[in-house]
Amino acid sequence: MLTLTADAVAAIRDLTTQPETPPDTGLRIAASSTNGSGRSLELSVSGGPHPNDQILEAEGVRVYLEPTAATFLDDKTLDAEIDDDRPSFRIIPQA
Repeated sequence: MLTLTADAVAAIRDLTTQPETPPDTGLRIAASSTNGSGRSLELSVSGGPHPNDQILEAEGVRVYLEPTAATFLDDKTLDAEIDDDRPSFRIIPQA
């Protein structure tokens, strides 16, 4: 299953715990349509899971994984870096 680094948890918390967001708000990761070089992933803030999403909860944050993305990310780790107050996420192999 996808794991999260402490930096990813902090970045997701910053994105999803604004006063105007619903309580089930989380980061959603979905596989996008195939482009010329293969599949890519789309990350978005979601008010809750979509049907069939896997739900990952870690340290008070939620990540919603679309089924195709969940399969791809099963042995990966989500990491984040903050640059100019904006998070940049990256997928790395699990250690």
